[in-house]
Amino acid sequence: MIPSLPPEAWQALTLSLKVSLWATLASLPLGLLTAHALARWRFPGHGLLNGLVHLPLILPPVVTGYLLLLAFGRQGWIGAPLWDWFGVTFAFRWTGAALAAAVMSFPLMVRAIRLAIEAVDPRLEQAAATLGAPAPVVWLTVTLPLILPGIIAGAILAFAKAMGEFGATITFVANIPGQTQTLPTAIYSFLQIPDGESAAWGLALVSVAVAFLALALSEGLSRRVAARIAGR
Repeated sequence: MIPSLPPEAWQALTLSLKVSLWATLASLPLGLLTAHALARWRFPGHGLLNGLVHLPLILPPVVTGYLLLLAFGRQGWIGAPLWDWFGVTFAFRWTGAALAAAVMSFPLMVRAIRLAIEAVDPRLEQAAATLGAPAPVVWLTVTLPLILPGIIAGAILAFAKAMGEFGATITFVANIPGQTQTLPTAIYSFLQIPDGESAAWGLALVSVAVAFLALALSEGLSRRVAARIAGR
């Protein structure tokens, strides 16, 4: 049974869902393009791109958060122009939490989609091309349906990873209740105060439930789409 949670705990859960959803949706087009480039194209810097994509998996999350702060803070080389020209800032905002979550979950998304693309038999695409279909049409009608299970799996895994992101988030956007406090940072905060263990335990159970739900949904949708493609 989940212990009763204080309002700020539910607020953190709602914000985490919002952050994770936006992180996943915003990074999906770039993830699809990157996965396709790594799987099908050969170009100078291919290995470098592959390394950069997977770098967040290797670096300590705090280092990633610090690099984001240097780049997207108000004095950063990207953040300063955004603030001066458009009045937009990511540091210490929920949008920054979404950016940090997207960066940390991006490798999982790309890897799942890349494996799906590499599993497609190129002869199927070549057959469609020989019938006169342009490359974009071949990709939309042949490649995309075949890799759809990988896209779904990548997106859901990225969402689950974003829900659990802690180190980069707290370094980049701090831990401001109601603004940047997500589920993991809320658990951390409750563990630092007297009598906060019950709320932390409740949020931990919620985190486990969300993670299992995401994995089950990913597996179920992928199998369903694969079965439909196979005509079963």
